[in-house]
Order: sequence, then C-alpha cells, then structure tokens
Amino acid sequence: MNRHPGGEAQTLHLLEYVKFRKGMEALDLGAGEGETVRILKSLGINAHGVDLSPRSRDVQKGDFLNLDYTAESMDLCISQCAFFVSGDQQKAVSECWRVLKKGGLLVLSDLDQGNLVEVVKCTGFCILHQEDQTALWREYYLEAIWNDSFCCEEYKLLQKQYKGKKLSYTAVIGRKE
Repeated sequence: MNRHPGGEAQTLHLLEYVKFRKGMEALDLGAGEGETVRILKSLGINAHGVDLSPRSRDVQKGDFLNLDYTAESMDLCISQCAFFVSGDQQKAVSECWRVLKKGGLLVLSDLDQGNLVEVVKCTGFCILHQEDQTALWREYYLEAIWNDSFCCEEYKLLQKQYKGKKLSYTAVIGRKE
C-alpha cells in the first residue's frame, strides 16, 4: 500500500507544477520510506528526506517542526500526508518558509480542517495552485481498512479526535515571495 493518498502518481501530479533546474535543492518532509526522495533524485534534483522514524537510507532522522537546515537553503519543500499528524501544521509550514529561498516552492498535500490554504497564505506564500483531493484520501483509507493496514489505527484516532468535524484532503502549492 502507498504511504500517502495517490502514491507515486499523485507525487508526479504535484510535481507537474514545479519547473526543475540543475542544482536544485529539495527537501521531503515526513519522507518515511523515501519514495519521493527517489523520484526527485531521478529527476536530477539534489533531494533530502526527513522523518521522525526513517525507513530508508534515503531519509535522515529529523523533525520537520525543527529542521536542521539553514535558512534559505532549499528551492523546494514537499510533504504529503504528514503535517497534520504533527499536530502543528502552522509550525511545519513556517519551517518550510524559513528554509526556502526566495522564489522557493512549497508543495503540500494533507488533511485539512478547512484552513490549510489560509495557513499557507498567512505564512506569506503566494498560492499558485490548490486542489480538493478528498476523494483520493477516502480511497486511500478504504484500501487501508480493507487491507487492515497500519494506518487504520491512525484513522481511528482521527475519527475520535475530529468526530462531527469535516475533514478534507487538500493539495496546495505556494511560492515564497
């Protein structure tokens, strides 16, 4: 099973909005098994991955709420289905702002309580694209429940915590101005 809604196809879809250039530095936040890092490297990008529990040699142990990267050192930050579970989407987006160079891109798809685009905007990013991907998220969790996957426990916790509240899944691409 994919580790985020839409898997590799969704990652490639989001990356369609990025103009790649030689020497570009990219950071995958919540990188897990390093699938996105490997995709970025295959595109000629100098890609790094950070995760609290790395499951690949392509990913370093680290916390995306307190990144161990210097300010304005990255051209691209990408995260899929990770910021929400950190409990502080605002801090995660702010860390991306800090490490991105002027003109750098944030490519984010995540669970959304209805304010994710606003969080990205209020941090200072210019919104280039946004997309409701809730259907993809539902499909992902249905597959997880069907396969009795690890994320079913996470989903049960979400159901308890957000009972009665509307959650969606949003993709947003922002540029640091």
